[in-house]
Amino acid sequence: MGKACSASSNSHYCGRRGMPFLHSTPLPLVVVAAALFHSQSKATKSRESHPHQSSRLKVEDALKVFHEMLHSRPPLPSSVIPFNQILTQLVKLKHYSAVIPMFKQMLLCPIVPNHYTLNIVINCYCHLNQIRFGLSVFAKFFKLGLQPTAATFTTLINGFVLENQVPEAARIFRQMLQAGRCKPDVVTFTTLIKGFCKMGNNSAAMQLLRNMEERGCKPDIVSYSTIVDSLCKDTLIDQAFNLFAEMISKGIAPDVVTYTSLIQGVCNIGQWKQAKRLLNEMVSEGIFPNLFTFSVLVDTLCKEGMVVEAKTVVDMMIQRHIQPDTITYNSLMDGYCLRGEMDEARQVFDLMISKGSMVNVRSCSILINGYCKGKKLDKACKIFKEMPCMELLPDTVTYNTLIDGLCKVGRVQEAEELFSQMQGCGLLPNVQTYAVILDGLCNNQQLSTAVELLRELEARKLELNIVIYNIIIEGLCKAGEVQSAKDLFCALSSKGLQPDVRAYSIMIGGLCHHGLIIEAEKLLREMGGKGCSPNGCTYNTIIRGFINNEETSRATRLIQEMLEKGFSADASTMELIVDLLSKDTVDPGLLALLKDSA
Repeated sequence: MGKACSASSNSHYCGRRGMPFLHSTPLPLVVVAAALFHSQSKATKSRESHPHQSSRLKVEDALKVFHEMLHSRPPLPSSVIPFNQILTQLVKLKHYSAVIPMFKQMLLCPIVPNHYTLNIVINCYCHLNQIRFGLSVFAKFFKLGLQPTAATFTTLINGFVLENQVPEAARIFRQMLQAGRCKPDVVTFTTLIKGFCKMGNNSAAMQLLRNMEERGCKPDIVSYSTIVDSLCKDTLIDQAFNLFAEMISKGIAPDVVTYTSLIQGVCNIGQWKQAKRLLNEMVSEGIFPNLFTFSVLVDTLCKEGMVVEAKTVVDMMIQRHIQPDTITYNSLMDGYCLRGEMDEARQVFDLMISKGSMVNVRSCSILINGYCKGKKLDKACKIFKEMPCMELLPDTVTYNTLIDGLCKVGRVQEAEELFSQMQGCGLLPNVQTYAVILDGLCNNQQLSTAVELLRELEARKLELNIVIYNIIIEGLCKAGEVQSAKDLFCALSSKGLQPDVRAYSIMIGGLCHHGLIIEAEKLLREMGGKGCSPNGCTYNTIIRGFINNEETSRATRLIQEMLEKGFSADASTMELIVDLLSKDTVDPGLLALLKDSA
């Protein structure tokens, strides 16, 4: 499975290392250009407070210098070096599209590009996801009698990686090795490693790391950290720590990016103590957390319900002059919403608004979700209506969240109107949208409409998942149409789906509710053979079903079986068992056993 390149891996190194061809040594010919840039860059406070405006002005400066040099009288010597400097400035500002027409103008004048120029232009095409044009510029090397460098091949490889064409990137790499004219350097190897990691091929990345060492090219911190980050994303934490230990044993000191990847990895699998150990270790090594590290910690603490601690981390960031970004504040706001502390969540939201353009669509979706969970639909709708005033357009997640909230409080008509509005805005409903609507219909006595919608979705050949069918099966069971539920359950395999543990639990609950306890137990025994073992919910469902059908001996046997498998009785089941004990219907020792397992 492919995956986005993490902020905790290579992207953090952009400022540190960059592409080699963007750092040519300034020569006397660039003095005019450099002087003009410095004269234009006497930044005022107002410009510093508007970074987008500052960037725009710098681009205008670069274009002005370029045209002055191109059309100067008397003309400057036809050296390409000062032009390369200007193109490099634009690349640093990420204005790749501005470089292309300037390069074409240079070709029309007696200015012959060198390999630095061509590398810069190839890099721009790659960042514009136009690698094919980059290849056409690559051909100019041979037309001009120039020799491609390792940086040239690295740039092409990176272009294919950016377009998720990793096999093509690997092909360029192999051609580079076979030609033998220029050897891949550490940046070349690491760029392809990044590509393999991006597509989730950790074994290929590890193999390339070993091949790198065999060819006498020493991996650096970026090479190792890229793979460590990828392993952590795939929850291969033990392998990540093994590679981390290997890196240290070879004298390569970890940095904030390496530690942040490991911290995020252990946080993702709930190993909070391990995260604290890593945090203490990195600080003891003189490596201090950065914005991304703090954001990971805030997000993890909030998900663990430790919002007070998360707020302390945010305060610590500000004390260290590390300004929390939108991601950090969104995590904190979500933490408050999960605890139902909507006043505090709203305070975070208002703080983000006061800081300028920090609020994004996700911020609004989080707050809307919090209000919906707390049944405060009017406040949720108010945020939704205010989004256009903040120049934000609701996305599918926003619509799904509010539609679900409206359905859960019985405002189905408003939910349907919102669904129509969503489609009118050009947003296509996804499977989650339909799941929300089907669930709303089933829970608001509109089962026939829900079944009709399901048939319509099937007729349109949409890829429906097991969640969709579970909703309808549960709706049928609750409506007393258990035979229809059984028919749909049995038809799942013909639709290319296998029942999950929830599907079995729903069906078992439906059978028990209608007194079909033998069928329910048969279905329970069938689960293991189908590769879907019962969980605590399944056992609690069937135990309650047996108790309600006065099958106490069978219920007692299943309780013991449940406890042996490491599951425990939930509150509803325990209430029924206590009621049975008060009537001396079951063994009194059962209560002690249940308490010991809790």
